[in-house]
Amino acid sequence: MAQRHLDPTDPRTGSGRGPSLGPGSGAGPRTGPTAGPTAGPATGPAAAPVPAEALAGYLRAQATEFLRALRLHRESGAGAASSEGSAEAALALRRSARRISGSLHTFQTVLDPEWSEAMRPELAWVSGTLALEHACSARLERLLQALHRLSGTAALPAQGPAGAGRAGGPGGPGGSARSSVPAAVAARGASVSATAGTGTGTGTGTRTTTTERGSLTVGAAKAGALLDRQLTLARTRAHSTALQALGSSRFHAVADKVAVLASEVPLAPAVSAVDLRPLAEAARERLVDAVAALPLLTAGSPYNAEALVHGLSPDLAPHPQDAPWHQVRLLLRLHRYAHEVLHHAVVPAALAGSTSQASQATPVSGATVPAVPPPDLPLLAAGEALDRHRDASEASAAAANAARTPRIAPATAYALGVLHADQRHEVEAARYAFQRSWQKDVLGSL
Repeated sequence: MAQRHLDPTDPRTGSGRGPSLGPGSGAGPRTGPTAGPTAGPATGPAAAPVPAEALAGYLRAQATEFLRALRLHRESGAGAASSEGSAEAALALRRSARRISGSLHTFQTVLDPEWSEAMRPELAWVSGTLALEHACSARLERLLQALHRLSGTAALPAQGPAGAGRAGGPGGPGGSARSSVPAAVAARGASVSATAGTGTGTGTGTRTTTTERGSLTVGAAKAGALLDRQLTLARTRAHSTALQALGSSRFHAVADKVAVLASEVPLAPAVSAVDLRPLAEAARERLVDAVAALPLLTAGSPYNAEALVHGLSPDLAPHPQDAPWHQVRLLLRLHRYAHEVLHHAVVPAALAGSTSQASQATPVSGATVPAVPPPDLPLLAAGEALDRHRDASEASAAAANAARTPRIAPATAYALGVLHADQRHEVEAARYAFQRSWQKDVLGSL
């Protein structure tokens, strides 16, 4: 399933900018579940104006990371038997492309408008294309693990983290482990059915229960095999699409522009006196307003069954309740990237002050300056909860799509229905976790 890229400024998602909450606005701090992060680079050394040159340095650093990852991707190989290094390089490409694109969106008034508007969709295309293969691999592993848990089968073979076999396609690392999951489920179902057929149970009720459990496990095995076929095919197609994209003239044009960006950032005229802090604050306000539009009061109660509404809808479109949460996830990412830009301006200044008194024989190079600030643990937990929300939402959609396959057995359809409901419960659990982490962030910043 192709990932949808939402516009962070789409007014339909409730992310429109609200009243200013920045310094001097006269508004007091928000309280309750809709309050947002207030701690950050707006205090301490970062209280001074942040010039546009800080954004230029951050973009140059990310462009350098993009080119380094591209070179590593070409050296490690990207064929059908690509290595783990190729997958890591693709991940680094996506990471730098997202950061450049997000910075162009947040600080677009500081950059050349024509160049920025032309660059952003191209970077989103690169990031989205490279993310498809990993998404299919992680979704398959998530669904098969859920089937294993719901059917009560024997423990699965040891596997790596989600998406560990994304680089190798159907025959890549982790492919054999995933293909053994339906077989393990089927073996469990066959053994239980055989036990029920021998009549060794202690009574009729026991034999009936064992037979029903065996039928459920067989249905889970067939559901796992169906999901494995569909998602492996989708992953193979995504792998081919990524290879074609990386070899296309469109990608080479993007790489050429990033190479130029690594040495020259096209800033808008007369931006020497521009302060980046209000633009970063605007990104934070959009996040706070989007969270305020979420039903956090409902999400604060576990097992509220709100995520199961419209679960039986025949509509093939994504679940209507999920879009605002996906939007908040994107806005939270933009807020983090804006925080990185401000931190990128603070750290070199601090290092320059500390090294001005040091020996001239030990200069500090720009490569040693960390571009990523120390993690904000509450915001990190909130982002992880929204990532789980996105993964569970897309996994439930994949289970529902598999259940629409014509002429499948009733036991298979039932197992896929149980799997769909399980993933929708995971969606609800992720919303609950986000609500709690957001509350914790508010309490820690008061």
